[in-house]
Amino acid sequence: MPTPSPAALPIRRLTPRDLSACADLSENRGWPREEHKWGLLLAAGTGHGIDDPGGGLVAVCVVTAYGPREQPELAAIGMVLVAERYARQGIGRRLMRHVVAELGTTPITLHATPYGRPLYEELGFKTIGRAEMVRGRFSPLGPEPGVATRAATAEDLVTILRLDEEVFGTDRTHMITRLPAFSDHLRVAEEDGRIIGYAAAWPNMDNHVVGPLIARDTETAKALITSLASRTDRPLRTDIDVRHEELLAWVKEHGLASVSFNAVMTYGIGELPGDWTRRFAPLTVAAG
Repeated sequence: MPTPSPAALPIRRLTPRDLSACADLSENRGWPREEHKWGLLLAAGTGHGIDDPGGGLVAVCVVTAYGPREQPELAAIGMVLVAERYARQGIGRRLMRHVVAELGTTPITLHATPYGRPLYEELGFKTIGRAEMVRGRFSPLGPEPGVATRAATAEDLVTILRLDEEVFGTDRTHMITRLPAFSDHLRVAEEDGRIIGYAAAWPNMDNHVVGPLIARDTETAKALITSLASRTDRPLRTDIDVRHEELLAWVKEHGLASVSFNAVMTYGIGELPGDWTRRFAPLTVAAG
């Protein structure tokens, strides 16, 4: 039988049962499998995919919506992938148009690689900023930041959620409540018994990703990174908003090196909600 045209293949909702197929598609495009991250995204977000008649997936993307379920205030699109054999046939464009149409009036954000950015611009997304991925083994040089940190407890969760909503700009309880199980380390920064920041380090292949990183100021962000780094023997990786120049310079002085830049893009909104001055790094760029 002839292979159906890619334009005729239906788009369907993915489920956690599609995790292995999503990881296979990542490998097909030269990305790491990242099964741990895929598990979070498929559980907390909505996956969209096109099945390959020969097995596996032709294309995928994941949407993570924030705010009220009935009328989300923000949606993040990530993990937009098309299998190599179907590349450059308009499938990614078709999938993105489908997702944007389904989201209706909900504002959208995404992190775009230089390769993907032209497609998103064609669809009407605007670049509003940049994030720099840094990676390496953290070296504890010089005096430690003078902000106290400790392991987060179950009793901290309500405060963390309140702080996160204030800084992120909308409620993401369904993501943050998964952090204790998803991450290997979840830390809070305190001053006079008040939580002024929090950060997680979660396992991703051979490294630990630092994210989210929410902090009152740069010194607090440094203290959280230092405390997380002291609890792992893996390299660290994180994606820092380039406006946080002081923190970027500091992590590079401590052994992390620049890997790549992503454009932060939006659709239907001029700027992201919340307080960027306290939002240093996302949980993952795939979820905004």
